[in-house]
Amino acid sequence: MSLLLTDIQKALPDSGLREGTQWLFSPKPFVLTKQEARKVESLGHVLAKFQSASDVLYQRSAMGRVPRWISEVLDAGKPEWIVEQQRETALRGALPRVIRPDLILTENGFALTELDSVPGGMGITTWLSNLYADAGFDILGGRDGVPEGFKKLMPEGGRILVSEESADYRPEMEWLARQLGEEFRVETAESAEATDEDAYRFFEWFDWENISAAKELAAQTGLTSPCKPHLEEKLWLALLWTPALKGLWQEAMRGKHLERLKEIVPFGWMMDPQELPPHAALPRLGVNSWSDVAEFSQKERRLVVKVSGFSELAWGSKSVQIGHDMPRDEWAAAIERATSEFDHQPWVMQEYHAGRIVEHPYFDSETGEEKLMQGRVRLCPYYFTDKSGETKLGGTLATIVPADKKKIHGMKDGILVPCVVED
Repeated sequence: MSLLLTDIQKALPDSGLREGTQWLFSPKPFVLTKQEARKVESLGHVLAKFQSASDVLYQRSAMGRVPRWISEVLDAGKPEWIVEQQRETALRGALPRVIRPDLILTENGFALTELDSVPGGMGITTWLSNLYADAGFDILGGRDGVPEGFKKLMPEGGRILVSEESADYRPEMEWLARQLGEEFRVETAESAEATDEDAYRFFEWFDWENISAAKELAAQTGLTSPCKPHLEEKLWLALLWTPALKGLWQEAMRGKHLERLKEIVPFGWMMDPQELPPHAALPRLGVNSWSDVAEFSQKERRLVVKVSGFSELAWGSKSVQIGHDMPRDEWAAAIERATSEFDHQPWVMQEYHAGRIVEHPYFDSETGEEKLMQGRVRLCPYYFTDKSGETKLGGTLATIVPADKKKIHGMKDGILVPCVVED
């Protein structure tokens, strides 16, 4: 059972689903083992609990009930009105209701490198799931899992507010809105007015000055995801490992959820330039300062540096720098920049986990010939939380790129397919 290239091309909407971007088509979905599929299906609940615990820690820090440095570092670089808004009592229980992690498929399981609550790819995942399901494949999450999950965000329908900054994703969101029904529509975020109608936010808060009704939209309880940009900071993936917070995490999350999370989140550090006492060391790095890290050999630099959030560089791998893939002077410059910007633009560092090599068929974009790619895989599961609080998998998009690529993201030489479970 497989798809023909002509069938795929014939089914592709005129919009192409993604502005200015194409990907490689494949005759087959990506196959997960039963164990991998079970882990993916159950992960959404764990991640929802992680975000809930993160919000509780932030709010308690803002009130001075736990160390204030937690909220202070998460608020760095944000305008005062956003800081005040995300602490509002009216939004106290509001959490992201779309959760999409980036999971690198490794030799030992998964490595979670990102956690996105305003993700692209939902339209493409839906179209691919429809395409392969109609060809007879049993798609993980179901043929229409993504649109069914999306409808639960706004049961009465609503607006999808797409910004110019996110314009590349507009074609797929417009296509998705048509699949959802006439109760859903796409509007331009910059000119959208605040109304009582539920709305899905497809814009980033760092871009708020270009959104005319940003402050009014931010105050609305019917906005998904809510105005809580602290939850969109990658810093949380480092704070999870911060020794001083170990007890707080144990209080905030069930033990099995915390254990499951630490199994897949690479060890990380927030790149705070604060001087350590002479007898202290950065955990696992075994050195006393970031300037020492800057002197690491290539072998020691199996590390990734990236902007935490609230920046145009915080998505699409724009700020990602892989230590062992850089000359030493560039590595040192990256460390210097990250630590010097800490007070207004925090950066994080994570251990690098290499993706395992897989083989997957694809159609050559020039000749149409079926070929086999040796590649690495990123899985993007889409989880949706309904108004009762239940979090469920809607679908999983696999991105497979050539094995020599260190960064895995949508690109013209990457394969995009949904997932199935092995027989």
